[in-house]
Amino acid sequence: MSRQKLHLKAPDNWVNDPNGFIYYKGQYHMFYQYFPYGPRWGTMHWGHAVSEDLVNWEHKGIALFPTKREDQNGCFSGSAVEKDGKMHIIYTGIRYEGSNPEDIHVHQEHRFEATQMKIVSRDGFTFDNWADKSVILPPVTDSRIGHRMHTRDPKVWRGKDAWYMILGSTLDEKRGTALFYKSEDLENWEYVNRAIKPSLPGWMWECPDYFETEGGKVLLLSVMGIVENGGRREEHAVCFPVDFQENNCQMEMPDDYQFLDYGMDLYAAQTTLDEAGRRVMMAWLRMPEKTDEGWIGMFSSPRTVSVRDGHIYFSMHPNIRRAYSRKITDVSKASPEGYMARFDLKDGEMVDLGGFLIYREGNRICTDRRKVFAAVNGGYYAQSARLISKTPEIQGEAHLEVLVDENMVEAFVNDGEYVITNAVYHLGRYVTSAAPKDIQLYAAEEE
Repeated sequence: MSRQKLHLKAPDNWVNDPNGFIYYKGQYHMFYQYFPYGPRWGTMHWGHAVSEDLVNWEHKGIALFPTKREDQNGCFSGSAVEKDGKMHIIYTGIRYEGSNPEDIHVHQEHRFEATQMKIVSRDGFTFDNWADKSVILPPVTDSRIGHRMHTRDPKVWRGKDAWYMILGSTLDEKRGTALFYKSEDLENWEYVNRAIKPSLPGWMWECPDYFETEGGKVLLLSVMGIVENGGRREEHAVCFPVDFQENNCQMEMPDDYQFLDYGMDLYAAQTTLDEAGRRVMMAWLRMPEKTDEGWIGMFSSPRTVSVRDGHIYFSMHPNIRRAYSRKITDVSKASPEGYMARFDLKDGEMVDLGGFLIYREGNRICTDRRKVFAAVNGGYYAQSARLISKTPEIQGEAHLEVLVDENMVEAFVNDGEYVITNAVYHLGRYVTSAAPKDIQLYAAEEE
């Protein structure tokens, strides 16, 4: 199967949410939502890629595909855990109550139901989609708890005394909520509690991920309808430092939240622990149209997550930083995997990375991708894309590490205090600056 380096991209056609991210038996496994029949969203399968270092990835083909009544119209997002040496994948199965007669890969009149399911693998590579699937939670029927259609994306973790699951849901398609369940054996689950935040806009919480990390406890959410842009409500990924008590699954959330990434292109983040015990996150880059090669969808570089003085940092993973260690004098000397640029910015200064502009405006870092995005026409994500992005105000110096790929630019500000990630198309192969700077350029080590 195909191999990729530094950024995990669609092997072909379409990918979206990262799923089942886990370090298992000496390898990182990343599954992902995958439509294998064309560069568009459709009946979801799970693609599969593995890596030994979070840098070099190898696609392994399709792991999960619809076989049961409960998942006949899609294997939606979920997570993976290890128990007794086996990999247990918990995911959402989707069954349409009416398919579009002109396109069986989409539902009709917004009618479907969601079931939480499990499949087990002895080695993380072999999945019997006919014999090894089971239902662990039927569709929600009590509207006071959640929603029959919109309850999905289970994230499971081992607590102090049991297994726990968080699910994204909605109350009457008006207010987002997260549901907590508990299990002794990963098979039998009991509803315990839910989290809700009336002050948080948005009608549905997708892809919840709760975890403990250096400095505190964190909740990641992808919230549908959280931001208004041009008269329409959009979905974006946010994060909170939270307090969570396992004994009663009580979660306290602050009023304020951060965006996961201030480019607003990343969504559906998922985390795991790396081999050194660091909390590491990857997320889906929403792209408005397919590339020249015919694929659409890729994932951010892995980022370590920590909490410092109540602020959540998403820092470049040290394996990625080490991978970009070959100093170069010109980007033409970089490999196809792109390059990293390091520089500081003072107020009013700007760097041009092949038509992608990064500049400082007061105490905010800004990006402008109009020159490398304006030709993109139509599509949902083209309509919602922000051509100019800005961080909140930073304090003091602005040190940047910028990963530049032909279809993604990731600008890490002050070791992940804020990050701006943008999808781009047709970047130029040059770096220029509007003011004298000591810009350092690095390419990936050659094998």
